[in-house]
Amino acid sequence: MNLFKIFITAFLIDNVVLMRFLALCPFIGMSTSEDKSIGMGMAVTFVTVLATCVTWPVYRLILEPLGLDFLKLLVFILVIASLVQLVEFYLKKSAPALYGSMGIYLALITTNCAILAVTLDAISNGYNFVESVVYAAGVALGFLLSLLLLAGIRKRIRTSPIPAFLKGTPILFVTAALLSMAFMGFSGLVK
Repeated sequence: MNLFKIFITAFLIDNVVLMRFLALCPFIGMSTSEDKSIGMGMAVTFVTVLATCVTWPVYRLILEPLGLDFLKLLVFILVIASLVQLVEFYLKKSAPALYGSMGIYLALITTNCAILAVTLDAISNGYNFVESVVYAAGVALGFLLSLLLLAGIRKRIRTSPIPAFLKGTPILFVTAALLSMAFMGFSGLVK
């Protein structure tokens, strides 16, 4: 399969947040500002790509040949949790302000269903190693894009006259629904 097609499909057409409705917790929680969105998006991108780089060979070279396919979920979760710990240690030392602003959401990357979905999708779609990495990068950057879009819209919402019954969470869900509908327009982009 064409690498560009894999990337565009993962990035826009099957956007992990807006089309597959995964990772909604960090999508809503970390899109309060562009800085938080970029920080979370980059952390998720790093973990997603690295998790795919580790889980693909573990599955193809160890679990599958030994007939231990049934352990993939457990192994993949352990790999993802370990990688999140590495990111957490790095951010704590190099960017303490970002680390503090992420709060609980950084730990939630461990249970981010989007990261696990990427590692499992790379296997189930039959991608080779390079295709899997491109797919993971596309999904992760699509996650970053959706965070930045919502952060920009939230910035505009703060200064807009919103009816009282829509203020807060309701307007966020309406906005997310409209973004999702807009992304449906990309569905015919790649055949």
